[in-house]
Amino acid sequence: MQSLAAVSTANAARYLTQLCKHWSHRFAVVFDDASGRIELPAGVCRLTAGPGKLGVVIEAADAPTLDRLEGVVAEHLNRFAFREGPLAFAWSRTVG
Repeated sequence: MQSLAAVSTANAARYLTQLCKHWSHRFAVVFDDASGRIELPAGVCRLTAGPGKLGVVIEAADAPTLDRLEGVVAEHLNRFAFREGPLAFAWSRTVG
């Protein structure tokens, strides 16, 4: 299962880099200025930074795990975006 969100922000590349660096001490992480991949124990988080938006894709085995990972990823990104205010995550799910 996948969960996707496109988050409006002028700081997409900054938040992508911050989250990847933050988790690189605990998980396998690969990233550059435009994209990142974080291997979490319960799934995978992929990030893409574009003009005015941060794309987030989370892959997990089931809906409860996706629920949890959506919350964890959103919480961490909102910590980095404290000056901007809470980011709006409108998650959509796909199966497969």
